[in-house]
Amino acid sequence: MDAEELRQAQAPLKARYKADPASARVTLRARGRVSQAAVSFTLESGKPGIAAGLHPAAGGDGLLACSGDMLLEALASCAGVTLAAVATAMGVELADAVVSAEGELDFRGTLGVAKDARVGFEQIRLLFELKTTAPEDKLRKLVELTERYCVVLQTLEKPAELVVRVQSTAG
Repeated sequence: MDAEELRQAQAPLKARYKADPASARVTLRARGRVSQAAVSFTLESGKPGIAAGLHPAAGGDGLLACSGDMLLEALASCAGVTLAAVATAMGVELADAVVSAEGELDFRGTLGVAKDARVGFEQIRLLFELKTTAPEDKLRKLVELTERYCVVLQTLEKPAELVVRVQSTAG
């Protein structure tokens, strides 16, 4: 896809969203099934399911995906797709681009070993390794716009209101 094809694909959407802001509101959902016997969770996304389980540092065997890894994978994926779209729109040619995300967890918090230990990532780092002839100022703008439009990054930086509900049925 080149810049013109991207503009053509996005133009009617942008026009519709400007004319009818409510049409831009889309609810994304993730759903899956818990297996208590295997201490795992499998996504039911309409795509092949990925079973998530305990990280080895929390008692897992390492054979299932860790939800912390999946969070980092979602961030790297979103940033990578956003980078590609922004680079295309800006006319920045990327000979190669690698996006990686990493972060540390203190499993004492997850396992309830230390009340002062945080449950969750202490810091997340996002790294862009870009091979391009584009000038430095254009690269800064590319990364700035990628950060601005990456849904996962923005959600992590400015957390959304989170509502937790429980539905219980007998059985």
